[in-house]
Amino acid sequence: MKKKVFLPWVAVVWNLLLVYLVYQMVRVEYLLENSSYLNYTTDTFLGGLLFDTSAILYTNVLYVLLLLLPLHWKENTRYQCCCKWLFMVVNGIATAVNLADSVYFQYTMRRTTTSVFSEFSNEGNLGSIIGTELLRHWYLVLLFVIIVFILWKLYITPRTDGRHLRPLWRYYTMQIVALLVFTPLCIAGMRGGFTTAVRPITISNANQYAARPTDAALVLNTPFALIRTVGKDVFTVPHYFDDKELEDIYTPLHAGKFKDSGFSKKNVVVLIVESFGREYIGALNKKLDGGRYRGFTPYIDSLISHSTTFRYSYCNGRKSIDGMPSILSSIPMFVEPFILTPASMNDFTGLAGILAEESYETAFFHGAQNGSMGFQAFARKTGFQRYYGRTEYEAARGTDDFDGTWAIWDEPFLQYFADEMSRMQQPFMTAVFTASSHHPFAIPDKYRQQFPEGELEIHKCIRYTDMALGKFFEKASRQPWFKNTIFVLTSDHTNMSNHAEYQTDLGGFSSPIIIYNPSQPTGEMQEKIAQQIDILPTVLGLLDYPKPYFGFGIDLFNTPAKDTWAVNYLNGIYQYVKNGYVLQFDGQHTTAVYRLEDQLMKHNLISDSVAVADSSRFTLHNSFNKMERELKAIIQQYMTRMKQNRLTH
Repeated sequence: MKKKVFLPWVAVVWNLLLVYLVYQMVRVEYLLENSSYLNYTTDTFLGGLLFDTSAILYTNVLYVLLLLLPLHWKENTRYQCCCKWLFMVVNGIATAVNLADSVYFQYTMRRTTTSVFSEFSNEGNLGSIIGTELLRHWYLVLLFVIIVFILWKLYITPRTDGRHLRPLWRYYTMQIVALLVFTPLCIAGMRGGFTTAVRPITISNANQYAARPTDAALVLNTPFALIRTVGKDVFTVPHYFDDKELEDIYTPLHAGKFKDSGFSKKNVVVLIVESFGREYIGALNKKLDGGRYRGFTPYIDSLISHSTTFRYSYCNGRKSIDGMPSILSSIPMFVEPFILTPASMNDFTGLAGILAEESYETAFFHGAQNGSMGFQAFARKTGFQRYYGRTEYEAARGTDDFDGTWAIWDEPFLQYFADEMSRMQQPFMTAVFTASSHHPFAIPDKYRQQFPEGELEIHKCIRYTDMALGKFFEKASRQPWFKNTIFVLTSDHTNMSNHAEYQTDLGGFSSPIIIYNPSQPTGEMQEKIAQQIDILPTVLGLLDYPKPYFGFGIDLFNTPAKDTWAVNYLNGIYQYVKNGYVLQFDGQHTTAVYRLEDQLMKHNLISDSVAVADSSRFTLHNSFNKMERELKAIIQQYMTRMKQNRLTH
């Protein structure tokens, strides 16, 4: 039987087709790993091909060039062996990052970008975390091995016996033609199209093929997301309005609240509870599961009966590093986490810095390794005078309370938090960031019987942290500073969900905002929209802070319900919540509008003609235009101030 002759260009075409197959395989795995969040459609497949083409060509351009170079002396076994190994390594890495990102998606709701390298640059325990994940997701390791084996076995190598080189003129003609054909195809594939009007595709272009912003992650692939965010300028200033019109529509500058009674110097304590999504709290979900839902937070349920909460409340990002600026500095996450962008070097402050100027003592507490997630640097930048991390805790109380992965267990660390505040001089402002309800979702051995596994692995951690919060407030209530303190409890972001209402584009941002004032307990749920960036203005309003200050949010207690709003950003889409609607905007056009009561976000009022009666169509259209106008002003103020270093009053 005559042996098949594989010319270099044939090998290139065949081997790249193998890579296309691999990308589709890992996309199916991505879908299966996150099936409760994502939907696969024909558009997903077609859009996926576009982004896969770009990623495949970017990562394999050197390999293709090495095969197609018109140099006859390279057609030998050693050279082709090196080319094969280059192909395997490059595409093996691409496969690995795609598979790994399928696990990370449920925490971020988007593809991983290059900001991840800054996000975890200060972590000293990544080796153990990665090792744990490899064991927990052994099936992905097995799938990776299978894919690499298939690539290796099906890879074809151009013939190296030299007979296809004769005559040389034919070899050089074919190689030059192949290279000339490949070059424009490669450029077009990387850019996302042939015409000069086509700009190089970016992450946000995935929304063209996604039914909703969350599904954009399935259209994309992780190598593309990484490549497209290397060295990119995060903030681009849109010019929707001139300066005067912009200020008339929206400004992040606040005048302060002057009262004859003067500045009320109460203590302020902010509790940022890891992954403590609104879904887990029974008192905030009385209608869930037909009224049968009880949640996993008996203590927080009881605290809510003495606190102020809000009918709708949201986080402004999906990562811990998004929550910190939102909660403590009233700066939301647009495009990329603020503290990972060059704008983090701007002049800005936060609740701690503002109150420190009023003779408050300030301290930040986080039981992880000092420097973890960049929290220590951010705390110092925003005015916290002292930082208490794992180092300080273990110096005071020993090493027995480390969870073995991330941080000090919540129960002992919150007790330490209460004790340290009792040593501070009033008035003080403190913040604590808990850690135990974090992946890999472990709890102390002594509580495993008390808090068994739930439907989701995070549920036992939520029960444990709820208990730890209960013990914290029990201790705090006995301290002389307790009655003179305003407590704010929220989460950094949401996490795992087993209810469809919390798996939508907006539902994935549902975080609690609980304000507890022991001297004036309320037990009130206000019919308002709240978000993390409202915490700073609201606290300053409660203190009757008289001076001007900067913050993108609003004072919830001094703003009518109809004027409360929330904003967040997901996969290139801005979501704006106001007046009973959620509007989705891609930076140029409104792509969807849903009623807030449409919790599953099934009926897009823009495209669903049945959903809007003719008599109300004009009124709704005007309302949506007003919402888009306000959102544009928020975006333009944000981008302009980031670029011009204007994040102070």
